[in-house]
Amino acid sequence: MMLKKNANYIFPNWNAPPNVHAVMTTRLGGVSKLSFDSFNLATHVGDDLKSVLDNRHLLKTELSLPAEPFWLEQIHSNIVVEASKDLILPQADASFSNQKNVVCVVMTADCLPVLMCSTDGTQIAAIHAGWRGLESGIISNAVAALKTTDLIIWLGAAIGAECFEVGDDVRDTFLKKSADYAKAFKAHEKGWLADIYALARIELAQLGITQIYGGEFCTVTDAEKFYSYRRDKQTGRMATLIWRT
Repeated sequence: MMLKKNANYIFPNWNAPPNVHAVMTTRLGGVSKLSFDSFNLATHVGDDLKSVLDNRHLLKTELSLPAEPFWLEQIHSNIVVEASKDLILPQADASFSNQKNVVCVVMTADCLPVLMCSTDGTQIAAIHAGWRGLESGIISNAVAALKTTDLIIWLGAAIGAECFEVGDDVRDTFLKKSADYAKAFKAHEKGWLADIYALARIELAQLGITQIYGGEFCTVTDAEKFYSYRRDKQTGRMATLIWRT
């Protein structure tokens, strides 16, 4: 199945097998009103519930999704769960599947969405990677769940390296893990600027994963296309989805 191109979506430019399908939404193309205009997909941010459900229906219809996405209650953890009909809104920040027509999804508005698929196209995962999740090993846990490092990675839209101000505490907690993380931080008048894409790439490199794509967006500076919690506080959420056929 070939996904129809639509300017309201971002389609990863990566080397995934043809049976693996992936997409990230933008804030464009939905029915939500200010300040959630217009394609908010989150039910927990204060938006009108009917608008969110209408947006989710639009998402499923426009992308011809094979099933309802496996939504998570994201808690900035390192918890990874297998996507299953038996679980309804589990508290976790990543899901994976080796089954056909299962749609893994995460929602973000500055945090980093990470998609994974195995090179043979049999396994997929979607990860919500804020700095807390990255520090506590959400990527490593997802790789462990897939039981292979023979993976292809796409890094979706997140806060850019020139906008992510953090304090000494955040930098120190990463440096305690590995000195490699020092290169992901740049001195700034208010502390440090952190490169969330670099933080993910460093962990992936430590795992021996080299096929990494994406990482060219900034949710904060592109207000027309992206929601940003850091910029707007009350705002919607984008969704990043992956499934296999």
